[in-house]
Order: sequence, then C-alpha cells, then structure tokens
Amino acid sequence: MKGKKMMACLLALALQTGVVAQEAPTSVGTLDLTLERAIEIALAENPTMKVADKEIELKKTARSEAWQSLLPTVDVSMNMTNNILVAEMVTGMGRFKMGVDGTVAAIGAASLNLPIFAPAVYQNIKLTKEDILSAQEKARGSRLDLVNQVTKAYFSALLAQDALHVMQAGYKIAKDNFDVVNAKYQFGSVSEYDKISAEVQMRTMNASLVSSQTGQTLSLLQLKVLMGVTEDVDIVINDSLQAYENTLLLADAEMVGNDLEGNSALRQLDYNISLLERSRKLLRTNFMPTIGLQLTGQYQSYANHNWNVFDYQFSPSATLAIAINIPIFHASNWTKMKTNRLQIEQLEETRRDTQHRLMLAAESYKKNMASSIAQVESNREAVNQATKAVSISQKRYEVGRGTILEVNQSQVALTQSQLTYSQSLYDYLNNRADLDYTLGRETYLK
Repeated sequence: MKGKKMMACLLALALQTGVVAQEAPTSVGTLDLTLERAIEIALAENPTMKVADKEIELKKTARSEAWQSLLPTVDVSMNMTNNILVAEMVTGMGRFKMGVDGTVAAIGAASLNLPIFAPAVYQNIKLTKEDILSAQEKARGSRLDLVNQVTKAYFSALLAQDALHVMQAGYKIAKDNFDVVNAKYQFGSVSEYDKISAEVQMRTMNASLVSSQTGQTLSLLQLKVLMGVTEDVDIVINDSLQAYENTLLLADAEMVGNDLEGNSALRQLDYNISLLERSRKLLRTNFMPTIGLQLTGQYQSYANHNWNVFDYQFSPSATLAIAINIPIFHASNWTKMKTNRLQIEQLEETRRDTQHRLMLAAESYKKNMASSIAQVESNREAVNQATKAVSISQKRYEVGRGTILEVNQSQVALTQSQLTYSQSLYDYLNNRADLDYTLGRETYLK
C-alpha cells in the first residue's frame, strides 16, 4: 500500500506544473538532455520569450516616434474651387462681390511647422525610455519564470526516472525470490503459502513498475511541452537526483541572506511606480505654455474661366507665424493629477504587501531546504540498512531460519527507503529552484 501511495505522489508531481501546449519546432530524433540544455532549448523555442522580445522592439519603436515629434513637419496641399455663386459683402458703401461667378480659383501651398517649446514631448520621450526598461524587466521575469518551470519539470522527470529504477530493481529482487521459492516448492521443501506470498509480492512490484513507467512518460511529456519540442522526440536524461547531492554541502551559502532586489515582481512594480511618477510630470505639462513656429508659402490664382492650371496667372505669398498656447483653466487636469497620485499610492501599498509575502515565501523555502538536508542523510543511511536487511532476510530464508514474510517485508522496506531518499533530494532541489526564482537568481549552478 505504501508503494502505491508513493507512485500516486509521483504521478501528481509529473502533472504539478500547468502549461499551455505550444507548437514544436524540432523534428523526430533523440535528444540527450541536461538541465542546462533543457533551459537553453526552452529559452530559444518557447513562444513566451519571443513575444517578450517583440514587446521590447515595440517599445523602442514608440521611443523613436516620441522624439520624432520634435522634428519639423512639412506639408504640401493643392486646392481648386469652382465659384458657382460668389458671396457678396454688404457695407455702408454698397454691395461688393468677393469674386467672379462661374470662375475657378487654384491655390497651392507648402507649410513647415516646428515646435519651439513643447514640454509634453520632452516628458513623453523620458516616459518611453522608462517604458523600455519596464518591458525589458517583464521579459526578464518571463525568462525567470520559464527557467523555474523547466527546472522543476526536469527534477520531476529525474524523480520519476529514479523511481522507475527503484521499481525495476525491486521487481527483479521479487522475481528472483519467487523463482527460488517456486523451485523449492516444486521439490516440496517449502509450503504453498510461501510460494503464494512470493508470487503476490512479485505481482505487486510489477504493478508498481507499470505505474512508474507511466509516471516517467507523463513527466517527460511535461518537460517536452515546456521546451517546445514535439512528442515524437525521444528524450534521454543521463542524470539522477543523487548527482545533485553535493549541492547540499553548499546549502548554507545558498540560504544566507534574504535579498529580494533581484525579484522580478518587485522590480516590475518599481518600474510601474516610476512610470506613474513620470506620467505625473507629463500631466503637469498641461499647465505649461507651448510655442510653435509655422512658415507657410503659397501660390494662388483667382477668376479663371477654365480648368487648365497651366494657363493660370499665379501670384506668390508667404507668412511666418509664432503660436503661443497658454492654458488658463481646465478642470479635468486637476482630476487627472489626483487620479495619478492615488494610483502611485495604490502601487506602493501593493509593493509593500508583495515584498512581505515574498519574504515569507523565501523563509519557507529555506526551512524546507533545511528540513530536506536533515532528511537526506538519515534516508541515505536507511537505504544502506534496508539493503543489508534484504540480504540478511534472503540468507536466513535460504537456510531455513527465516520466513517468506520477513523477505517480503525487507523488500518493501528497501523500496520505500529508496523512494523516500529520492523524494527528500527532490524536495530540496524543488525548493531551491523556487528560492532562486523568488530571489531573482538568473543562473542555476549544479
């Protein structure tokens, strides 16, 4: 029963990280995988990272558009009007026609506009610069999240792989015991009860072995989805949880300090606050004057009796204008300033709460790591003792001083201790991955 419960846990671990299926870029083949290689492929092929990179490009384009607002603009226009009935001006001196009925007027103009003083544009340029930094941090956060998911999925695959090896070894021992007991039963040297007990133990281990194979398949499938490879790619992992046991020796260094400066969630909140503060400066420009220069030149011709512009007599004109716009009272500007202030205060409260929660989470991961470290050493010794117990029980049974029940119990104890040992290593590595993500560490060192 304990073995079945452990396998149920393994299946749950294989499915613990929810992700969306992605298009796979690779073709049929075999892929020798390490943790570093898995992360490298995921960062290169996962659509989330590609979207984040495109977002940064969009922000950079928006910045170019912002500073281009300071450049002069040039426009050219052409207008032809058929004066069917010209308006009259009525004065005390009489009525005057403002043109000739039934004639055509043609006007061609070119204008140059240049902002002289545009405070809103200046602040908008600075705003887009900070917006780029915010987009880069979001991309970094997506990268850290993907690395965390791939790392945990990789360790889940190692746990399932180690469990499969344990079950294969356990099944082999159970089958060898059954072959010995069955041979003795054929010669009449042991009871039918011993034969049935050995057979039941063998079949139980076979069922656990099948469950372990399913768990490994599911865990590898989960890893493939995160990496963005197709299901028909065979993944070979020449690695084990035991290979990471040396990292426990460096655990004290890993768990020192509680620096959250690298946490992407906090950094994104800081950038959002900075953006709102910059937006506040942008809103203040609504109270400032703007100055612009406009140079206009045009050619015009009036009272033409046909549509052939090449026969018209044109006369030139030019104007230079400086426009000053001074805002006096706009009630909505004050409301926008108040809204901006409330948004900043809201984000600051959110940041304090987020920081508190992250500190508690980091402490929780550290305590779990410390607990796992203590368990690993004890579980390793338990595996050694259980291995000796299996050997002793088998020899006792062979010389007739033990029972089949002792043999079965020692086998179950060995399997359970091996699974528990692997589980404690997995718990440490899983919590370490979450701690790395919480603290914003961008590399995972074996």
